[in-house]
Amino acid sequence: MHLYRQQTTEKQNTLLLFFHNFFHTLSNTVNLSAELPRGPVGQILCLEKEVIVLEKNRLLLSPVSGCFFSWGFPDNSCAFGNIATEKVFAVCESLCDWGEMLCAACPNSTTIVTAGTSTVVCVWDVAVNKDKVTHMKLRQPLYGHTDSVTCLAVSEVHSMIVSGSHDLTCILWDMEELSYITQLAGHTTSISALAINDLTGEIASCAGPVLYLWTMKGQLLTCTDTSSGPQPDVLCVSFTQRHEWDAKNAIVTGCADGIIRIWKTEYTGTQLPGPPEEPVSPGQDRTERDVSNSCQVKGWKRHLVLCQELSRSQAASQRRYKNNPAITALAMSRSHATLLAGDAWGRVFTWTCE
Repeated sequence: MHLYRQQTTEKQNTLLLFFHNFFHTLSNTVNLSAELPRGPVGQILCLEKEVIVLEKNRLLLSPVSGCFFSWGFPDNSCAFGNIATEKVFAVCESLCDWGEMLCAACPNSTTIVTAGTSTVVCVWDVAVNKDKVTHMKLRQPLYGHTDSVTCLAVSEVHSMIVSGSHDLTCILWDMEELSYITQLAGHTTSISALAINDLTGEIASCAGPVLYLWTMKGQLLTCTDTSSGPQPDVLCVSFTQRHEWDAKNAIVTGCADGIIRIWKTEYTGTQLPGPPEEPVSPGQDRTERDVSNSCQVKGWKRHLVLCQELSRSQAASQRRYKNNPAITALAMSRSHATLLAGDAWGRVFTWTCE
């Protein structure tokens, strides 16, 4: 785990990022402000005065208490520790009965959602006080998947949990009622990444190289194949969430090929079939009738359009790495002026809007 503030940067190429109401110039700032010694970056959190970076299989439970939750141990236990001291102060075996844990989410300081090979999504009540776990109890197991659950996303704003699985589906759960809402079906391979837009409730799911966009009620809005190379799988996804009314908020994907891709949505009108052609009545202009028929619009269809590709393979030395490490975590600064990306080598890079 690392805490850091923005440091010196080296500008590379001027790029364009489609953020809020207009294009901002975005400079590739190869800034190794954080470099984790123990492997891939798992989570990046942008707080008011600092950025917290945690390795894979760790999540921040509470910024106030500085407590993290970790998993992935051989005995299927979990642990709690202090981010400042890096010391584990509690080990819990409550999860051991639920098989290997593959993913987790912490919507608040008293709730942990876990899932894995058991196919069950478990919601836990947790209480931590002064580096002591005083309570960890299973609130509710959620049954619905038929294969391992690979990723989770939560939104406290919309009281929603989304789980993605090897069974090629996602399930939406009501986080307050702890009940099934609906299923997102139609994926062609295992779900690899999920995100919820706290402003709109829209859901992004990624299965292999394909990015899907859904409403919070489970309606598919659009999907696109993001692949453009030999390692196309999307490993993480995030929304820009500047203003709810801003249709130009973007979706950011981090891929196994080491490329960050930024997507915007565009709309195209779809037309109803024209009525059977009728003879031109006396005094009616044929052109006028044809124009009238052509203006019958059924609705608007949304499309995902690639806006920009960002690569940090050229570091300060201008060397291009033979093997570009995968992007494993994404985050936006609180001001939405900086995009942060963590990779499989434990490094964090930033791109800053100017």
